[in-house]
Order: sequence, then C-alpha cells, then structure tokens
Amino acid sequence: MRCIFVLDIFNGAVVHAVRGERRRYEPIERFSRAVSSSDPISVMREIRPREVYLADLNILTGAGDNLEVISEISSIAKTMADIGMFKRSDLDRLPCGVVPVLGTETASLRLMREASERSGAVVSIDMRNRKVIARDPELEMLSPQKILPLLNEIPLEAVILLDLDRVGTSSGLDEELLAEAASICDHPLILGGGVRGMEDLRALDELGFQGALVATAVHAGRIPLEEIRARSI
Repeated sequence: MRCIFVLDIFNGAVVHAVRGERRRYEPIERFSRAVSSSDPISVMREIRPREVYLADLNILTGAGDNLEVISEISSIAKTMADIGMFKRSDLDRLPCGVVPVLGTETASLRLMREASERSGAVVSIDMRNRKVIARDPELEMLSPQKILPLLNEIPLEAVILLDLDRVGTSSGLDEELLAEAASICDHPLILGGGVRGMEDLRALDELGFQGALVATAVHAGRIPLEEIRARSI
C-alpha cells in the first residue's frame, strides 16, 4: 500500500484543503500536529515522505503558479502533480521527472491519451456525491464506473478516485463504490479523500487499491510518520 503524502500549495505555502472549498484554505501549521511551518520545503524536511502528490492551487484558481517549488520538491521525493491541465502545452510546464496528474475537472479524454503517449501519466476521476466533475462532454455525463473502462484502454501509471466531498474531512471510505471500482479498473487504483487512519489503509488494501493520498490523518497524528516514510514503490 502506497501512502502518498499530499501537499496543497497556495501562494507558496502548504494549506489545509477541506472538501475542495478554496475559500477555506488556511496554512497547514495552524492545523497540524506534525509540522511547525507551512513552507513547503520545511514541511518536506519535517515529514520526509518518499512519495508526494502536489496540487498547485494557484494554477487551479488562475492566480500565478508554484512551479519553482514543485521542481525543488521533485528533487527530494517521487512526485506527481496536478496543475489543472486542459491543453497539450500544459504538459511542458511541469518540471522534468514530475508525473502529470490529469483531472477530469480540467482535462479531456483526448489529452489523457496524448499525455500517456508522451510519458507516464496519472488520471484523477474528480467526484462530488459520486458524480464526476468533468469539462469534457465525453465524460461529463458518465459515472466513475463508466469512465474506468475508457481509461483501461489508455496506458496509465495509475488512476486516482478523488472524492472531493471527503477531502480534508477524515470521514471514512465509500466502500461500495470503491469495491466496484476495483473490480472494473485494470490500472493501479489510488484513493483521494476521507482516509481516517491505519484501519482505512488496511481496508483499501483488502479492496484491491494500491495506494491512498493522505494528509489530514498524518497532520492529526492518526497515520504515523514512519508509514509515510516507509510505504512507497
């Protein structure tokens, strides 16, 4: 089971993101028991994760970028990043070696195919209330269960199921949906959102998931730092 540490970066600081509600961002040091600073490099030094998922919230909100920080972090740990890709040239913005995350909220199915041809890529199925958030008309009316077979046809490093309603909440797993997804998906599956602690990681392993995006449970002390440092590819 891969424990992939999440860094949501806004205006050069790591923030605590709750349910994807951008107005509620606050510096992670106000929430965390694990770090004393919201500076991304300081957070990396204190947590020492082996694998990270970065979301550049400035790019996602159309207000600047944190690409320099992403480049620095990628020299420290294996890195995947969501920078709100919606056109082919966005793939060139990521520093070399960073795995692009193409979320359904911004990326088309065509761009997902193009990204997979150029290099390794991860697709994130972004959801609220079990409904996919999608810009692409090919995807916007489909359920996660209908999108997964389409992604099976694309060579991807992994697929993330990102439940935005559960991000930052430690509200637990939607086991019915996750079991169904695991039975459909041919790629390694990673869950984002809702993980409460070690018990949920064990449940995901039993469901057939390869990994989980974790942050809130780490900062709250419910996932030991040793797990973040040890569990990786």
